Amino acid sequence: MGDGPDRWHRWLLDVRFGGDTAYRQQDLIEFLYPIRDTLLDKARLLPDDTLLDVGAGDGLIAFGALERLGPLGHVIFSDISQDLLDHCRVTATAEGLLDRCSFIRASADHLAGVPDASADVVTTRSVLIYVKDKAAAVREFYRVLKPGGRVSLFEPINVLMSREPGRFFGYDVRPVMGLAAKVQALYDSIQPPGTDPMTDFDDRDLVRHAHDAGFPAIDLELRVSVKAARQPVPWERFLRMSGNPLMPPFGEAMNSTLSTQEAAELTGYLRPLVESGAGQERRALAYLTAVKGQPGPAVPRPRDEAGGG
Repeated sequence: MGDGPDRWHRWLLDVRFGGDTAYRQQDLIEFLYPIRDTLLDKARLLPDDTLLDVGAGDGLIAFGALERLGPLGHVIFSDISQDLLDHCRVTATAEGLLDRCSFIRASADHLAGVPDASADVVTTRSVLIYVKDKAAAVREFYRVLKPGGRVSLFEPINVLMSREPGRFFGYDVRPVMGLAAKVQALYDSIQPPGTDPMTDFDDRDLVRHAHDAGFPAIDLELRVSVKAARQPVPWERFLRMSGNPLMPPFGEAMNSTLSTQEAAELTGYLRPLVESGAGQERRALAYLTAVKGQPGPAVPRPRDEAGGG
């Protein structure tokens, strides 16, 4: 794509929505804001909490937390993308919130620069799906939390909504399955099914990782929905969209895998389905909360049976 913002910044602010700002606002209202609000409700924020938002992205969760915290509350924005951290810093400055914010470039599984027991709350949204060593990330969440601190995370559980035979993006493409399979093969080469971090875990793994990290109190809520229709999407926007930052937009994927005649055939079949919403939507979404235990009383060492002190 050349110089400019990195792929994480491009996808979150543009490619995810096909460059359509009106659609971005609609998706925020109908899908992303409710996730943000549920995540923060489950975090049980206190006015003076220090919150670490891991994989802060465009600041959806972090800025939502700042609205809930009191004037002594503080939010640490953490992300692997310097471009997104810079974007959040500009927004915080414009909103007069910079003195209540810190910015740290770090990966979820190695939160370098975040001291032990320094945060009251850790939040993260759709971040572990990009992390291969999810257990290490959850251990990091535990490490940086103060005793009694809370973690509140949200992750899509893609493996539960595995592909149905004959469907592509939720649309029935059996009459053109050979063409759709060529495009799907490109996607699978980038994110191999079963081994890619997006599909190598389920909700039980999240609970196990939290337990193994040392959290004594864990709660997980799984929300599964299947709908017989999808939201209608203009074809030109659909061509510019991709499902995640690692994937090329559909139009690029189609043009790189199909001949001109094949692309025209697939377009002729798929476009009416996309623009009418004649597809299936399947989602599995998990919210996990966990509390770090308080240090217990010191346990006296047993006396040596031979009389040692």
